[in-house]
Amino acid sequence: MIRAFLAVDLPASLRPVLAWAQEELKKSGADVKWVPVGNIHITLKFFGNITDTQVTDITEAARSLAADQEPFTLTVTDAGAFPTPKSPRVVWLGVGGDLEIMRTFYRRLETAFAALGFPQEDRPFSPHLTLGRVKSPLGRVALTQSLVHLPPPEAPPFQVSEVVLFRSQLSPQGATYLPLKVIPLGR
Repeated sequence: MIRAFLAVDLPASLRPVLAWAQEELKKSGADVKWVPVGNIHITLKFFGNITDTQVTDITEAARSLAADQEPFTLTVTDAGAFPTPKSPRVVWLGVGGDLEIMRTFYRRLETAFAALGFPQEDRPFSPHLTLGRVKSPLGRVALTQSLVHLPPPEAPPFQVSEVVLFRSQLSPQGATYLPLKVIPLGR
């Protein structure tokens, strides 16, 4: 079985911006497990454990839809947290730009994957870049203040011209993400 998810990978040029945001938020002293900068992405669909046959089916479905999807542009916006900044469990940077195009593509993917037996998400699609996960209430008030006062990162817009089916390998050191299939957008 392969633990897999479909995502938008980020250009290397964004990594320093993500590292800066994490360093600024770390100053809060909050008990957060920070995501390695190289692992940060925009998740489109988490599949869990799948078979080789399902990898092929998912890739074919995604490729078919991606062929009709022109590349689009996204930007990194301000910091926030789920469920709320006052009660943070997941710390993130927001995503802006061609969101309506991205949401339409996401809905088409969800429909195609549902036909393959993967249930559709029951919460609205909220594209974001997970910076870290809060482990305990320690430093939560300071983290909330840091989130509110963090200036929007100075990051150039980036073009999404492909999506990636990743394999997630878990270990005591954390997850390692390996590209299984790179699926270009457009014809």
